[in-house]
Amino acid sequence: MSKRISVVVSQSPSKNPAKRKLEEDIVLGLLLEPGIDVTVVPNLYDIKPDSTGMLALQGMAGNMVVVAWLYERATHWILDRNGINGQVGKVFLTSEPAEEGEEQPVDEDDKLRVIETREIPDRKIYALDLRSANPPQAFIDEIKRIHSENVVQVVGLGDLTGGLTSTAVASTGETAMRADSVSATGESVPNRIEAEGGRRWYPVIDYSRCTNCMECVDFCLFGVYGVDRIDTILVEQPDNCRKGCPACSRVCPENAIMFPQHKTPAIAGSAESAASMKIDLSQLFGAPSDGKTAEQIAAIERDEQLILAGRDAVGGPTVLPKRHEVREVAATDKLDDLVDQLNDLDI
Repeated sequence: MSKRISVVVSQSPSKNPAKRKLEEDIVLGLLLEPGIDVTVVPNLYDIKPDSTGMLALQGMAGNMVVVAWLYERATHWILDRNGINGQVGKVFLTSEPAEEGEEQPVDEDDKLRVIETREIPDRKIYALDLRSANPPQAFIDEIKRIHSENVVQVVGLGDLTGGLTSTAVASTGETAMRADSVSATGESVPNRIEAEGGRRWYPVIDYSRCTNCMECVDFCLFGVYGVDRIDTILVEQPDNCRKGCPACSRVCPENAIMFPQHKTPAIAGSAESAASMKIDLSQLFGAPSDGKTAEQIAAIERDEQLILAGRDAVGGPTVLPKRHEVREVAATDKLDDLVDQLNDLDI
């Protein structure tokens, strides 16, 4: 073990030369920096949970810097859904800078957020958005600043992946290239993990906003959502999601559901909160309203996907029974039954 920090560069899902150059310039600028281990992975959003790339990320201990073509909030919760948890690290190079002298609105409601029921590891995850139009050196300087303030002990990637062989890697559908810190020519090189496979589309839940209201699980008819052992909402079958459909994000009352590759900022993971925006929700989410509410637009989008899947449309968002309301009624009925049983005992 040595005092080092892990920096992960997530590649763009496209092969745009300008984007690739920015990624490589950042990697090259960090290679000679002492105490910084650089790993290049495919697009973070596309990496599957059981893949070699995710295994490598899960094995990184201590503080982590992730550089991706995503909003910082989206990066954090993509990692979280894959078991890579930590506190949100403060970065000064952001894609959404606040105006000088202006504070961000604070949510003062008394709703219980899911994150308040969870234990968060004592580590920090710093997310940098490559779309922020900053030059490579700006990213390099920010990573060096983070490293200087947060030097932690981490284990090298090779030790954590257990020296993966090409046979073991092939079983995951990916090809991994495990590079030593110094190549045969004596040059420093990053660890690179290259993936095979297509693009993905699935919702990501921001548990710092989610109140576990179950609106999404009631609304979605494709089996994407489920609950864990303590009845907390989760994305159970992500690949059941219909590509291009963001309907469930429109019905979420807390704007807690993201689709990181969507073109509309509020859906893709922008820090802005729908609850604090005094504008029409349908405009915020980037869909033509024609006088319709966000919920009505979502119902139309859902019906379109149902028809494409060979199923019947169901109409408006309120025609289905609310699963969370059914649970509450069932709990009340059970309590009433117990009271009746006590009365029958005539104690």
